[in-house]
Amino acid sequence: MEALECIKTRRSIRQFTDEKIPHAVMEEIVSAAAYAPSWKNTQISRYIVVEDVDKKSELARNCVMGFEKNTETIEGAAALVVVTMVKNRSGFERDGSYSTSKEDRWEMFDAGIATQTFCLAAHTQGIGSVILGIFDEKKIAETIEIPEGQQVAALIAIGYPAQSPEAPKRKETEVLLSYI
Repeated sequence: MEALECIKTRRSIRQFTDEKIPHAVMEEIVSAAAYAPSWKNTQISRYIVVEDVDKKSELARNCVMGFEKNTETIEGAAALVVVTMVKNRSGFERDGSYSTSKEDRWEMFDAGIATQTFCLAAHTQGIGSVILGIFDEKKIAETIEIPEGQQVAALIAIGYPAQSPEAPKRKETEVLLSYI
């Protein structure tokens, strides 16, 4: 799949088939996501794949702050990917000082790039995904083991799509682009 086609055809998928994702496919997706650019090549993003139905359901029911659409989406997905980020690397100098006025917020920028790269790589494999932002980070860390020195950045529900939504209307280039 060509890059522009991948970007233009990837959709947020919230309904999935029952088919499981082979580990070899998941490994290819993460291998591709590893090429996402990051601050000074820190590569802070990590991926915890929750396939266990009971654990996935526990996360869906207790960790999405009562947002029922996320609960339904997670429970219907083949897996839930908990994207974590290694803390205090992206946007920092070796002595722990900030490299930029963005301070530690650069971590979320890098995690966001990696998360989108993951979703695009999944799309090339025929895997649907949706990035979920409404969750309780502390409850997730209590439910699954988040490695020390990492924190939750995002959740991605993934699976083989059971839907093919149309692209939502996009803003015109003239609205998005300006020159000085």
